[in-house]
Amino acid sequence: MCATGEHAFFSSPHTFARSVCEMRLTRRRWTICTISILLIFYKTTEMSRNEAHQKTGLTGKSEPSSTRLMVNGSKKLFSFSLSDLSDMGVGWKINATIVTIIRKDVLRFLDAERDVSVIKSSFKPGDIIHYVLNRRRTFNVSQTLHSLLPEVSPLKNKTFKTCAVVGNSGVLLKSGCGKEIDSHDFVIRCNLAPLEEFADDVGSRSDFTTMNPSVIPRVFGGLSDERQRVQFIRRLQQLNNSVLWIPAFMAKSGERHVEIVNQLILKHRLKVRTAYPSLRLIHAVRGYWLTNKINIKRPSTGLLMYTMATRFCDEIYLYGFWPFPKDGNGNPVKYHYYDGLRYRYFSNAGPHRMPLEFKTLKRLHSKGALKLTTSKCTHP
Repeated sequence: MCATGEHAFFSSPHTFARSVCEMRLTRRRWTICTISILLIFYKTTEMSRNEAHQKTGLTGKSEPSSTRLMVNGSKKLFSFSLSDLSDMGVGWKINATIVTIIRKDVLRFLDAERDVSVIKSSFKPGDIIHYVLNRRRTFNVSQTLHSLLPEVSPLKNKTFKTCAVVGNSGVLLKSGCGKEIDSHDFVIRCNLAPLEEFADDVGSRSDFTTMNPSVIPRVFGGLSDERQRVQFIRRLQQLNNSVLWIPAFMAKSGERHVEIVNQLILKHRLKVRTAYPSLRLIHAVRGYWLTNKINIKRPSTGLLMYTMATRFCDEIYLYGFWPFPKDGNGNPVKYHYYDGLRYRYFSNAGPHRMPLEFKTLKRLHSKGALKLTTSKCTHP
């Protein structure tokens, strides 16, 4: 009888379920059995929920003091406590052993000295190249591009004690990190971000600056008029003979922009040392992270720069890496410190996994492999 279902529920839900099936389903018995099955479902669900809460440090009554963030379009909890975010630099110390292990691991996939740029002897004008992200599309190596290829790697035989890799998150605003960033032996910056009006927070030195072709239409209006060209030329002049790193072989959509930039550099004899990453770089970097179980579809520029820097830098310091619309205190954070571009990568359709990258870098910070600064800088 279903009246004995309570005993079956606590001893074995499966035995009880079989008993239910063998009963004569009168209206009264069916009602009682249905209630019992619902109780089993409720109890099982409650047990699963409690187990999940125990794993994430949650209780059924309250949430910890942490930042709830959207990751890849789904509600996942990145449990960064406020103290972790505001005091990440307290007690941090470089772990030279881990740094060496990572460097050796990266070298199994790429030689950053070679892959940082193709060199002049790699191609000749007229050579046909398949784009990295779309092998069906090709372009011919122009005379302009070929003339700007370096004779040797711009980082050949280079090593540095400390390196700063500077991202462009709005978390840099009011950080006062400018002097600290400029104090490093080698400064890497991403996507030709403006410096002058933000120098107190982001610094002004640059030894290596990346420039995705998409920057040209988005920031400089495609260089379609004289005002935009003057603005762009002035920005390149500020690089003061440092390396300008242009991913020219990634996608067909950037071909026209790359050619215009190259022509302007030659026409105005701008003092920049151009570099163009190898055709294998992005796949090699992705392969390295995949072997470490970090499943990234396409590494962001920031992650590419960190991965390459492991080859040249004994200590790596990251600034402006914060891919979330709010900080640890719930205050709004701009996507870029210098414009109003909106967050667009919280979708599985996007090429980058920036929250996952951040989580990975934060883990490396905690191990002493790098230092990740996400708050204000303090000076002695």
